[in-house]
Amino acid sequence: MKILVTGATGYIGKRLIPLLIQNEHQVICCVRDKLRADESYKNESLIEIIEADFLKPETLKNIPKDIDVAYYLIHSMSNSSKDFESLEEKCAKNFKTCLETTKVKQVIYLSGITNEEELSKHLRSRQNVEKILESKHYATTIFKAGIIVGSGSSSFEIIRDLVEKLPFMIAPKWLNTKTQPLAVRDVLAFLSGAAGHNKLYNKTYDVFGPEVLTYKQLLLQFAEVRNLKRYILTVPVMTPKLSSYWLYFVTSTSYKLATSLVDSMGVQIIGKPSNINEILKVSPLTYKQAVSLAFEKIEQNSIISSWKDSMVSSGRLPNNLHKYVNVPKYGCFKDYKERPVENPKKTIDKIWAIGGKNGWYYGSFLWRIRGYIDKAVGGIGLRRGRTNPTELHAGDALDFWRVIFADKTQQKLLLYAEMRLPGEAWLEFKIEEGVLKQTATFRPRGLWGRLYWYSVLPFHGFIFKGMITKLSKTQ
Repeated sequence: MKILVTGATGYIGKRLIPLLIQNEHQVICCVRDKLRADESYKNESLIEIIEADFLKPETLKNIPKDIDVAYYLIHSMSNSSKDFESLEEKCAKNFKTCLETTKVKQVIYLSGITNEEELSKHLRSRQNVEKILESKHYATTIFKAGIIVGSGSSSFEIIRDLVEKLPFMIAPKWLNTKTQPLAVRDVLAFLSGAAGHNKLYNKTYDVFGPEVLTYKQLLLQFAEVRNLKRYILTVPVMTPKLSSYWLYFVTSTSYKLATSLVDSMGVQIIGKPSNINEILKVSPLTYKQAVSLAFEKIEQNSIISSWKDSMVSSGRLPNNLHKYVNVPKYGCFKDYKERPVENPKKTIDKIWAIGGKNGWYYGSFLWRIRGYIDKAVGGIGLRRGRTNPTELHAGDALDFWRVIFADKTQQKLLLYAEMRLPGEAWLEFKIEEGVLKQTATFRPRGLWGRLYWYSVLPFHGFIFKGMITKLSKTQ
């Protein structure tokens, strides 16, 4: 079958595509920026990459007319703008209008469980999208899931941060809210198994794991898997705002996502039973099994996708990476340094391993201080880390930077700063004729931008000089 996948660079989409390829489907990857498409797709004969933005109807002409199935995987927990619901509504309407001009037979949508009378803003929005997607032109299959547990998922990483950093927690009362977590492997089994399955046409199913657990139990069972002793005291005095700040400062999440999560965590998420497990032959894992499997993937460095790589996780950088590939030359301050390299391959490997647990090779304490300052003023800090310890791709998160361009054959890496700044900043590493060229570029915004550059100039001289020296050497 010919299958359209929207949200192809997202957490679920990125993991679904390989399964569809394994089943020998022809897959149309729909992305807003081709630079963000997985590099391996270029060599896959069953994959075609197209650019389309469902908020811009004029870009949808790229979608083929002869598709059989389409996955609608467009939504974001981290977007907390006031017009979030209207944006999602517009996106869904444009998708529907476009798909009704094609030969598509089935649209598959991953939504959230909405069985309570009072719903969070995001669950209301997803419920609204379900209604919008209904059409006489094609059949819909809707899967509604709660918390998704897997390596790189937002819920998994946030729980991990809390459990591994805090032996004792004074936590808000919403930790007593009940939910039914589902392993990401099972989510993908439902999604991939539904393609072309006519028994599922115009049907809606809640999909969930075998246990009903409170968020407090999720934390404690996670600790058991990790062989950690943890103690949690829930108190009724934490307001939603205080709870959001608690998540924001303790975990690697952004404040926007923390606010959305707190809003959603006050709602009980219990699914309605159905026969979908029998139809698709899926036996959902327990929560502990899902956590254990996630750590197996982490230890094998085989995390396919992470919520941290979502462009909206920081709220700073738009999705069009190509606009930032050409670093500005005028009206900017630059710190340029170069060094001959002893071994270009080893230097490139060092550059590709920069950040995260490896740090920035020099002045690590200053990088940490800059991360704390960024977090204190509402930025993302250094806690976001990186998805893979040795690989980098355009669109990846890298501490408080975003990868704009990464090509080992061209021996070039370009990063864009997502920290809070009175301006814009780029950091480029490039090897030419055996010489490593390192350029930090800052485009100031007004007087404050200029004052900022001069105030950090002494630290830049110290940090960037030490960093390029370390990178250029084999040891």
